[in-house]
Amino acid sequence: MRTAAFAVPAALTIAVIAVSSSAPLIAYAEAPALAIAFWRNALGLVVIVPAALIRHRAQLLGLARPAGRRTLLVCVLAGLALAVHFGTWVPSAQMTSVATATALVSTMPVWSALIATLQGSRPQWATIAGIGVAVAGTALATGADLQVSTRAVTGDILALVGGLAAAVYAALGERARASLSTTVYTAVCYSTCALALLVVCLVFGVRLGGYPAAAWLAIVGLTAGPQLLGHSMLNFALHKVSATTVSVLMLLEIPGAALLGWLWLDQLPPRASWPGLLIVMLGVAVVVLGTARRSRVISTDLG
Repeated sequence: MRTAAFAVPAALTIAVIAVSSSAPLIAYAEAPALAIAFWRNALGLVVIVPAALIRHRAQLLGLARPAGRRTLLVCVLAGLALAVHFGTWVPSAQMTSVATATALVSTMPVWSALIATLQGSRPQWATIAGIGVAVAGTALATGADLQVSTRAVTGDILALVGGLAAAVYAALGERARASLSTTVYTAVCYSTCALALLVVCLVFGVRLGGYPAAAWLAIVGLTAGPQLLGHSMLNFALHKVSATTVSVLMLLEIPGAALLGWLWLDQLPPRASWPGLLIVMLGVAVVVLGTARRSRVISTDLG
């Protein structure tokens, strides 16, 4: 009984640490950003596809039948949105500070609330207020990066696009997972995402190999940590606590990434951006809480 009581806090702690390591590992890896995005998804398939074939073979094969093609299309579109997410978020972590990139990509719930509004959902006042606060924090953080370099500002913009793409991915995923297991859905999405990123890498001549051993170690760490371990621990926690609680707790990824970036890379965001990053966290928390009644299970294979 006592072990069960500690299981969820332990899972959430492991998940926060695992996901927080994403941006520092990306910044550390001496490899092209798009190649990192490709490999972390491709390597994840080594674990996920066999699991889908063993546990949900009939469901997976059913997507090829006429009745399942509509759901398959939604999964493919979600995979393309995931490719956009990784294709913008991963470069952002190499262009701006890990803390800023993590904070701005974590605006995903803000974009989700805006998407829900466009679909006809009436936002609560708390949601509107949270969006306003998050936007103000984003402006402050990005404005501070103007003093650093245009490269840092470009990284900020890419992180925001990554957050928007993640929100689109989550909205599509909500529809697909109404009839699919998480394993099957993830297998199709990762496959689509990896294929799309591979095509982009080949078209633009991105080098897919020949990296130092430390870079490969970082890529494997990204796959094992944020991509698989963090995902598994969050899915376990979601069976015990609400998605809203998990979403708010996952905001700890921002200070967690900042701490790891400082310890591993001796990197801290500019002091002028700290107030903005804190305001972004506050705004996102208010949005998550304000949309709790209509909350969606935020996909945990991001970051």
